[in-house]
Amino acid sequence: MNREDIIENLIRRYPSLESCKDVVREAGETWVECYRNEGKLLVCGNGGSASDSDHIVGELMKSFSKKRPVTSEFKKNLLESSGERGATLASKLERGLPAISLNAHGGLISAISNDIGGDFIFAQQVLGYGRKNDVLLAISTSGNSVNVVDACFTAKAMGMKVVGLLGETGGKIKSLCDVAVCVPATSTAAVQEYHLPIYHALCIIVEETFF
Repeated sequence: MNREDIIENLIRRYPSLESCKDVVREAGETWVECYRNEGKLLVCGNGGSASDSDHIVGELMKSFSKKRPVTSEFKKNLLESSGERGATLASKLERGLPAISLNAHGGLISAISNDIGGDFIFAQQVLGYGRKNDVLLAISTSGNSVNVVDACFTAKAMGMKVVGLLGETGGKIKSLCDVAVCVPATSTAAVQEYHLPIYHALCIIVEETFF
């Protein structure tokens, strides 16, 4: 399935997202460029958006809509280094697209909260993990979450690109994004319901591109 077919399928299932069609395409192009340049995706959000962050990483780091077998070269290396167990690994492991949920590290988050402050839990991780070719995916239904705003400031200062998954107004985060996907809803639940099919489409776009 090519990129346009994926986007058209998204709009066919969710016609109210027609207004987001062009920015979803641009977000997909940004993710593809990131991975072509050997970058990674850093993802953050609060509450339900934190769960979405973990969900996205799960779709990227292993097979999602299609199989991603390891390369023949890697399979050969496994067999040479690990024998029978290498054969098992080669048959089970799947190629991943590097992605990190900044919500997933409880010990680190508690240390940052205790030593620096809770507003800085994502910015500190962006500084530690981030590199120039990486992309920050900032998820916020309001667009005004302080810790996500600070993560965006930090990413921009590092030369990273920022993609936002936001509500209708986009809030403060919108102006910090290279690509801002602002869905046509304002209530938290409705915004989150739109975010899921959008990020699934984006994950399929990069998977189809590289596998």
